[in-house]
Amino acid sequence: MNHLIISCIGPDQAGIVDQLSKVINQHQGNWQVSSLHHLSGFFAGVIEVAVSPEKTDDLKNALGNIQNLNCQIELAEPNLPKVSSNLVLELTANDRAGIVQNVSSVIHHQGGNLIKLVSSQSSAAHTGQVMFKAKAQIVINEEKVDELVSALEQIADDLMVDISR
Repeated sequence: MNHLIISCIGPDQAGIVDQLSKVINQHQGNWQVSSLHHLSGFFAGVIEVAVSPEKTDDLKNALGNIQNLNCQIELAEPNLPKVSSNLVLELTANDRAGIVQNVSSVIHHQGGNLIKLVSSQSSAAHTGQVMFKAKAQIVINEEKVDELVSALEQIADDLMVDISR
């Protein structure tokens, strides 16, 4: 089986996921993993699909022909080892420009590999202050965890870091 990584973006409208799943199903593709979002009036998604080598080109062409949806498709190397996260960080701080860059830079410089990042903004209950919240899955040497947490907490006084394994 080939594994395709499909990145799609286009104006959000009802039925986009149905349309994508129909095209994938019509070409005997198996929808593996996805992350789909509505962002400022746009649909944005990343999908991993397993498909037979004989159907790969036809599926890629069909996905490229979906109206009002821009899809970039890459063929993944099938024999790469699976990466599993060994640490989940939950981060909360007052929102500000550059916070994602600060966090990702600290993770990188402490020897961590960011596997998944999901972030959001919300208003604090009592103050209305815009809060940044993120959940990050990372792989890092166990001996570096304390240094990582310390370095993250140095980013700002208001940054709270919760860890689960």
